[in-house]
Amino acid sequence: MTVDNKVISQIGRGLVVLLGIGHGDGQEQVKFLAEKTANLRIFEDDQGRTNLSILDVKGEAIVVSQFTLYADSRKGRRPSFTDAALPEVARPLVSQFVELLRGHGVPTQTGQFGSHMLVEIHNDGPVTIWLEK
Repeated sequence: MTVDNKVISQIGRGLVVLLGIGHGDGQEQVKFLAEKTANLRIFEDDQGRTNLSILDVKGEAIVVSQFTLYADSRKGRRPSFTDAALPEVARPLVSQFVELLRGHGVPTQTGQFGSHMLVEIHNDGPVTIWLEK
């Protein structure tokens, strides 16, 4: 992941977590999602079954704050982002999620909150999972 042509985060095998914080989200949601992310069995075992967690495969994570996940495009042609939490609410919750994920034993890097980031993903599968509480 780069910001202003400078690499700020890079991992090998693991997860890119696009984390959206919305109105009403708080510590309960962040705690739930960090535990779920660390233990979700989405990596293949020797038989090709999704039986392993990121902890089992000794993977890493990059967490990117992504307010655009809250885009509401039901009306008109320009999405509204009014359901996304304000930066002063979202930033500490994103930081808390990162610290909790690290606390579960997942080496975790981050994007740069509020910056224009170039995120390069090599999606093996592809597998994309939507989690919410």
